[in-house]
Amino acid sequence: MTVAKTKTSAAAAAHPEGRLEWRTLLHWLREDGLIDEAQVARTEQRFGAGDSSLHALVRLGHAGLTRVANGKALDLDALSEWLASRAKLPYLRIDPLKVDVGRVADIMSVGYAEARRCLPVAVGLTEVTVATAEPFDIGWVEQIESHARKPVKLVVANPLDIARYTTEFFTLARSVRAAAKAGEQSQVTSFEQLVELGKSKQLDANDQGVVQVVDWLWQYAFDQRASDIHLEPRREMGVIRFRIDGVLHTVYQLPPTVMSAMISRIKLLGRMDVVERRRPLDGRIKTRNPAGDEVEMRLSTLPTAFGEKMVMRIFDPDTAVKDLATLGFSGHDSERWEKLVRQAHGIILVTGPTGSGKTTTLYSTLKRLATDEVNVCTVEDPIEMIEPAFNQTQAQANLDFGFAEGLRALMRQDPDIIMVGEIRDLATAEMAIQAALTGHLVFSTLHTNDAASAITRLTDLGVPSYLIGATVIGVLAQRLVRTLCEHCKQPDPSVTRDTLQEMLKHWRMNGGVKPYKAVGCLDCRNTGYRGRAGLYELMLLGESTKKHLHPTPDLSALRRQAVQDGMRPLRLAGAMKIAEGMTTLEEVLRNTPQWEN
Repeated sequence: MTVAKTKTSAAAAAHPEGRLEWRTLLHWLREDGLIDEAQVARTEQRFGAGDSSLHALVRLGHAGLTRVANGKALDLDALSEWLASRAKLPYLRIDPLKVDVGRVADIMSVGYAEARRCLPVAVGLTEVTVATAEPFDIGWVEQIESHARKPVKLVVANPLDIARYTTEFFTLARSVRAAAKAGEQSQVTSFEQLVELGKSKQLDANDQGVVQVVDWLWQYAFDQRASDIHLEPRREMGVIRFRIDGVLHTVYQLPPTVMSAMISRIKLLGRMDVVERRRPLDGRIKTRNPAGDEVEMRLSTLPTAFGEKMVMRIFDPDTAVKDLATLGFSGHDSERWEKLVRQAHGIILVTGPTGSGKTTTLYSTLKRLATDEVNVCTVEDPIEMIEPAFNQTQAQANLDFGFAEGLRALMRQDPDIIMVGEIRDLATAEMAIQAALTGHLVFSTLHTNDAASAITRLTDLGVPSYLIGATVIGVLAQRLVRTLCEHCKQPDPSVTRDTLQEMLKHWRMNGGVKPYKAVGCLDCRNTGYRGRAGLYELMLLGESTKKHLHPTPDLSALRRQAVQDGMRPLRLAGAMKIAEGMTTLEEVLRNTPQWEN
């Protein structure tokens, strides 16, 4: 008999065995001093003598009970955690990303799980962990131990989570099995085999099991706040991973035949060439999230050694309407940025590495500028997100229609504001300069470490310094840092004003310092972070700054002048976020370049 089972048996001996009853729980809460007699009487009067099909904890969660000690609400999570301590068992908030659905579905049937209000959540080498909402109804444990040939470790979980994930996990497992069975005669399509295109048998992309798995995948990704979905073929099993707050999490493993069929299904919906697997392809899909909002996804495939890999970039439907404070702009930079983008003409550059939020900043800004009196035109590769307020054009290199050609065509479309996806070469830079010189406001992006480096990048492309000074009016460098989870962050005494001053060296911080550290809890999947915010470095090119533009610009002098004109470097922006308790020192140091003067 396991330790967990011994504890459970001891707990059951101290309490009535069998299903929980709300009246019993109500009096236990009173015994433990969480509620008073008045709440007991009020709840009994409200519920009366009638019974309910609702779980006892769920029913009490709707009763509006509050702790006597501090007046905090006893919601369902709080009641579930209290019940776990009462039963002397661990409490578990089920994290679906950490559950190997395929393995736990082998432990018991869906009917068995629903009847006993339990759900396997982990299958280890030495034990099986099962979440239950009925810690004193454990007659089934020996049956599962006999079937799994491993001891059972019981944990208590929220009964609504158990009910929800029981449906989701077993439905997914059933769909995967059905899809795998339908394609069990097909061969894995590897990179080498794709030379003989189309000869391998493939699982039908329209098979019901495949359809269900793809639908589940999308809804699951939306629910988990994923920004990207990766479908990665491997030698033995395909892997599904989600990128959440910039970090990849493994979600599920699939047979290669099912992975291949899923990719074919998604390519079919994205109007991509399903047969073509020898070269990279791009596509897009529109669907809806659980809230009913329209969500757009950009699709990208790539041939790999073990088959076709796909990445789906999910675009937040609220991206184009975020205000500057939501994006992470400070009041100082917000005011300067708004003044900059209201200029009548000139070039505004947004710089940073891939995934630093440049597209979000541009779309959000252009959305506010795109009034009925203004013609906003873009040329992108690819079009990140369809926005009805813009006139968007897709650059297509295979048709000799790149950014330079797109800009040349847009100049004949009577634009007021132009956005070009990226300045990659001299031809595109020259067209952007021509557009700015003829009275247009031009937005574009560059891949540089900081704002000042954008000037040297243009010089390296071959743009004369006098044209840079005549057209470029501002450069915004940015990074994304993870923000601390509000539920578990704790003060960090190791980070003081002196620590931040040492990091900033030549800067003086004003105001109080309230640094916090990442701890980790159930809400943030023990990462300590939830969500991301932007760090911004805005350099305005005024007359004083333009004096430092030479054929070989002095970056240090340019930075010093920009700072005198009001620019706050990325690392200073990060330090301010640390002082406000929004992120950590580690995040800022990892994501921002060292300031050099």
